[in-house]
Amino acid sequence: MKATIRLDKMLGNLGYGTRSVIKQWIKQGAVTVNGETVKDHGKQIRPNDDTVTLNGETIRYRDTVYVLMHKPAGVVSATEDYRDRTVIDLLDEDITVLSPFPVGRLDKDTEGLLLITNDGKLSHELLSPKKHVPKTYRALVAGAVGEPDAEAFGRGVELDDGYVTMPAHLRVLASVDSGAGGTMQADEPDDAAEMSAVLDFAPSGPEAPPLSWIELTIHEGKFHQVKRMFEAVGKKVLYLRRVAMGPLKLDPALAPGEWRELTEDEVDNLRNYRKDGQE
Repeated sequence: MKATIRLDKMLGNLGYGTRSVIKQWIKQGAVTVNGETVKDHGKQIRPNDDTVTLNGETIRYRDTVYVLMHKPAGVVSATEDYRDRTVIDLLDEDITVLSPFPVGRLDKDTEGLLLITNDGKLSHELLSPKKHVPKTYRALVAGAVGEPDAEAFGRGVELDDGYVTMPAHLRVLASVDSGAGGTMQADEPDDAAEMSAVLDFAPSGPEAPPLSWIELTIHEGKFHQVKRMFEAVGKKVLYLRRVAMGPLKLDPALAPGEWRELTEDEVDNLRNYRKDGQE
């Protein structure tokens, strides 16, 4: 960002009105800079240092925005869509005026962590194939996921189009053996509770398959990759949630559809993450 910016341009960039409307407000004395009324709409100000008010409201200037969203199912990861609601539609106007976009995509039926920003450089760094930024998911899977699957994922599996994935880390958090009266097994109570919370996505009845609650970390982002990886080993993803992207973790305080802006530390961690493409 430049050290200075025109007063009317600053207010316009923040969505406070059209340039003509803002000029009229300034002419009418509605705007002050450092406590003094300003009538010159072209006045150069230092947005990071000067205090600007409009009708008594202090204006906080920024040209970048960073949002952590818990994306809900049924909403598409796009800036606009003619049929479905988008993740941008869930944001407040003071955020959307800065033209943010989702960093990468989550499938329409997938929940979880989604970074939304207008920082193109950061987005490129996080999505660059050369960086191999890890993305971690939790999923409810139809089928008994076990060590052979973890070993296969660790080597890389061949998808339906012949592409062989990079090695991925798979671990089973909890499982339900439908043939043993629905007995759940989990190393940690929290994992069992988390799986129980998503069992509505699973089929029921005497023919129901065993279920596995898993965590998978991948280092690329192919189309429907997690679902296709499990299909490659004869299993089906019933529910999918992204819980981490690089150093950024899904905030457990955010329910699906909720969001918050990133803290300064979170933004710094993302900017500094693998600057040279290495761990």
